[in-house]
Amino acid sequence: MRPKTLPAAVVPVMLATSLAHTHNSSDWCAATICAVFALLIQVGTNFANDYLDGIKGTDTAARLGPQRAVAAGLIPAATMKRVTVAVLFVGFCVGLMLISFGGWWLLAVGIASVICAWCYTGGPYPLAYNGLGDVFVVLFFGFVAVGCTYYVQVGTITRDVLLLSLGCGLLVNNILVVNNYRDLSEDRAACKRTLVVIFGRRFARVQYYASVLLAGAIVMSFWAIGYGSWVLMTLLPISYAWVLGGRLRHAESSVDYLEALKGSAKVVAAYGILFSASLVLSAV
Repeated sequence: MRPKTLPAAVVPVMLATSLAHTHNSSDWCAATICAVFALLIQVGTNFANDYLDGIKGTDTAARLGPQRAVAAGLIPAATMKRVTVAVLFVGFCVGLMLISFGGWWLLAVGIASVICAWCYTGGPYPLAYNGLGDVFVVLFFGFVAVGCTYYVQVGTITRDVLLLSLGCGLLVNNILVVNNYRDLSEDRAACKRTLVVIFGRRFARVQYYASVLLAGAIVMSFWAIGYGSWVLMTLLPISYAWVLGGRLRHAESSVDYLEALKGSAKVVAAYGILFSASLVLSAV
């Protein structure tokens, strides 16, 4: 299930709901459905990744990251495939309940989420194998997750929610950047063309820093347009993310990369909690 990645599913819902509350339109029933849907799709994506990378031979005993179930023979590939399909199916069914809040167009969002969960590492043109994993993460963990959660509660999309979506998506994607940075050699051998494989580790570090800077600029923009000084609290995890970027340059062992990965996930969680809290406080 990769629990360390699960805050990435909850934080977008938390942020969107807090912004909706600021605009006096929060709906906790819709928000809860969004959270459950997001968690199931995230878990299903993780299962699919374990299964597909396992049968393709991308995950090997030489990997620096945590052991993968299918590759290590802990779970039969057929079993993992069945569980993946089941989790994604349940997630899709949960998502259907959002149609009553936002309309039938959300059916397309649900279908796209399930398809991309599988096609991230599977299908005829797997996104993660063709340099599109980062686009997928920013799009779905940012604009889709934050935007749709906000829409089902407020009924519209605003400039503020688009900014919030971008900042969230960029910081969540930094988790992927660290993951791919660590797996460079293994991915290259498996012909998995992530952005790190295509452009190198120096590019990845620049990408990491750029995402941190943009996320910080978005926090500052919320302060500038009148959301109150509380939002400046969110600069604390942003500052820590900058420190993590520096550590990434000198990372060598599996422990170094694990700490960078855990740290990036903690940044996302702290960013979500502090930004959400500051939005709620600004409405008091």
